Amino acid sequence: MPGPLHGIRIIEMAGLAPGPFGCMILADLGADVLRIERAGGGGGLVPPQGPLDRGKKTLSLDLKSEAGKNTLLELCDAADVFVEGYRPGVAERLGIGPDDLHARNPRLIYGRITGWGQDGPLAPRAGHDINYAAVSGALDLLGRAGEKPTPPVNLLADFAGGGMLLALGVLAALHERNTSGQGQVIDAAMVDGSALMTTFLHGMRANGLWNGPRGTNLLDTGAPCYDTYATADGKHMAVGALEPQFPAELIARLGIDDEDLPFHLDPTGWPQWRETLAKAFLQRTQDEWTGIFADSDACVSPVVDAWEAHHHPHNAARGTYVDIGGVTQPAPAPRFSRTSLETPEAPSDDLPEGYLASWGISGD
Repeated sequence: MPGPLHGIRIIEMAGLAPGPFGCMILADLGADVLRIERAGGGGGLVPPQGPLDRGKKTLSLDLKSEAGKNTLLELCDAADVFVEGYRPGVAERLGIGPDDLHARNPRLIYGRITGWGQDGPLAPRAGHDINYAAVSGALDLLGRAGEKPTPPVNLLADFAGGGMLLALGVLAALHERNTSGQGQVIDAAMVDGSALMTTFLHGMRANGLWNGPRGTNLLDTGAPCYDTYATADGKHMAVGALEPQFPAELIARLGIDDEDLPFHLDPTGWPQWRETLAKAFLQRTQDEWTGIFADSDACVSPVVDAWEAHHHPHNAARGTYVDIGGVTQPAPAPRFSRTSLETPEAPSDDLPEGYLASWGISGD
């Protein structure tokens, strides 16, 4: 069977990472996503086609021309979802804002993804992932003790708090439309999404379980049993031995015979734990430790090279990575029992014959 979103039509105005990522997820789930590139300039920075554009169709339109704008409007008449990532007010000036499109298609889900949101004092300002994560409070949590905050590449705001949140909003709005028959506007702000990612930690703090500065708490490398350690060959192992039974297994597999080790969650004993674990892991290579912990519940794993992760036996067995157009990349997720997800097609500028006609547009 086709993916669970088969039959849903989405217009994506080409832009930077967050919007394309959200629409990639929807395309992976079976939606028909048409990516609109603005011909004739004026569309801002648009990256070359790549994995975020897999499974999509691409059409170039000059929105400064009457013909180009009319084609876009006709496509929106047949669409279920429209996604844009412009600064507030830009879509309205182009004549493709929510009021413009809802007047023609009241059932349209209108997705807006920005860094700061559609309102608030920073709404008209420029920014990037690092700025949105910073203002949300999330960036302050990331880094080691005594060091400056460390941005997690641009994964937090752009993708987890941005594109993923947009995709979730689209799915929720589509579900609600089944009852109301009406479309609505989704304001997916990366500053909101970044803040949302920290919800669990706010709960930890409220219960007195997250009180120290950055890098001194349970899950931010403060606790030695939740950290990474160098191996003899300069690689690393990740340790997540939190519950009481896991540190016991960890110590046994490392060959440590130290009855003087304190309770692993007692911060006063963390320096001793860290020194002990660091010395132990330096005695063998990453491959050796991987073998030792392979059948263990000690919660110890190799830190796999990002560009070699597709070779890891678990990832290979599950097909976690796929090759699309000669580019190795993560496979669609999650997985469904009936409406299984197909491997997406590589990006292409060539529309299938009769494609626009299927949207009710002549002149394909």
